[in-house]
Amino acid sequence: MFTGIVQGTASIVEVHKLDAFRTHVVALPPEMREGLEIGASVAHNGVCLTVTAIEGDNVSFDLMRETLRLTNLGALEPGGRVNIERAARFGDEIGGHSMSGHIICMANVVAIEEAPNNRRLWFSLPDTIGRFVFEKGYVGVDGISLTVGDVRRAADDSGIEFSVNLIPETLSRTMLKERLPGDKVNIEIDPQTQVIVETVERVLAKRL
Repeated sequence: MFTGIVQGTASIVEVHKLDAFRTHVVALPPEMREGLEIGASVAHNGVCLTVTAIEGDNVSFDLMRETLRLTNLGALEPGGRVNIERAARFGDEIGGHSMSGHIICMANVVAIEEAPNNRRLWFSLPDTIGRFVFEKGYVGVDGISLTVGDVRRAADDSGIEFSVNLIPETLSRTMLKERLPGDKVNIEIDPQTQVIVETVERVLAKRL
């Protein structure tokens, strides 16, 4: 389990590519490697990955076909950076919201609004996923636990657009400060919201 409180970013130093399979080698700083063992879970841009090797500063993670299809990790090359969160431990403070590290889809960055001391980003989602996104609800964006600001219909009616407001601490600690319109981010929806929406939809469908 993860909390969506990203601990920092890390650089990809090597990418080993095979057919529908990759190994990313990431340089983790000492504070992120403390107590880390092979088999441990570490989130990269919100994607739960398993440690497969540790060699000094460098830590390896394998990416399977489904991970490459659903997430933005498949587009990364050496020199790229990812948001990093170690798995939560019993007794840790849950400052964000409970996250599984299972990405449901990617969203496009469609607009960025700058203001003093904060930034607002807008993302687009198809209706199949957008129905789980509500104002003041929670969403995971590249592994970051964020509160949804506003939700609106896309101008072309292709789905919904939602915004999040980023404080300086989030911008300094994560890769969202570098996102530009057209970029893709990983999305994890709040599982409790998904269950509630799908349950209500099934009940209403039976009444029709």
